[in-house]
Amino acid sequence: MLHDPAFATPGRFWKGNIHTHSTLSDGLRTPEHVCATYREAGYDFLALTDHFMEKYGWPLADTRGFRTPGFTTILGAELHAPATSLGEIWHILAVGLPLDFAPNAPGETGADLAARALAAGAFVAIPHPGWYALTTEDANSLPGAHAVEVYNHTSQVRTERGDGVYLADQLLAQGRRIDLIAVDDAHFACDDAFGGWLMVKAAANEPEALLAALKAGAYYATQGPTIEQIDWSDEHVEIRCSEATSIMVLGRGSKAAQSVAPGQRGARLPIAALRAAGDFARVVVADAAGRRAWSNPVHFR
Repeated sequence: MLHDPAFATPGRFWKGNIHTHSTLSDGLRTPEHVCATYREAGYDFLALTDHFMEKYGWPLADTRGFRTPGFTTILGAELHAPATSLGEIWHILAVGLPLDFAPNAPGETGADLAARALAAGAFVAIPHPGWYALTTEDANSLPGAHAVEVYNHTSQVRTERGDGVYLADQLLAQGRRIDLIAVDDAHFACDDAFGGWLMVKAAANEPEALLAALKAGAYYATQGPTIEQIDWSDEHVEIRCSEATSIMVLGRGSKAAQSVAPGQRGARLPIAALRAAGDFARVVVADAAGRRAWSNPVHFR
């Protein structure tokens, strides 16, 4: 039996966004306003991840004072260092950083910075790869990253480059074990909030429990559809979900199986061909509006 932490472990799902900005860097709302925005929209948790750069004074937002009954925050930042293969400054999402996380050291590279964030206990992800044409070689220089953004709402709204699925699938096809996240990356200069989020399975809506669940892959990513349950066997996967027009299971290269029918609430799909072709399979649910939900991959060996 294949193990999917999001559906095989106890707890309940909590809704949260782990990539967002405020006036501490280049966002247009204060940290308090950003937290209130997500709390009032029904989110259970938020990570405010301002750009950790010298020009902004190395901000690491202390949002603990904005926690309320039913709403919590995880401390984090978007880290930066020179340079990707295209000469772009690195963007590295780090959620669960300590408040005393030190500014960049002279000569610190993106790989160095990611390693330091991991050592400090953070959940580290590769953000918006489509936005700045990140390559698989770039991604492989961050070997400890937990996840890649398969959807970044701000990048999609502003530039139509919000898709990171291509990078995730290339990494998975190489045998890398990496998970998939969807985020807003909201700056509030346009309608860039509430477009992508995580449903995290944890026993409690508390920072430590949520962070542990993120690291364990106990979540799914979504633009709106709900995945209620995924059950894996050696030959099939069974999915229950909100109303969908397409339910898919995807593997290495072109290998896939799908059920296409309006209004369906589940499907039973074969995975033997995916198992024969490679090391992983992942589920995607799409609704009538084209919005998607992505499970994390399971691995055959």
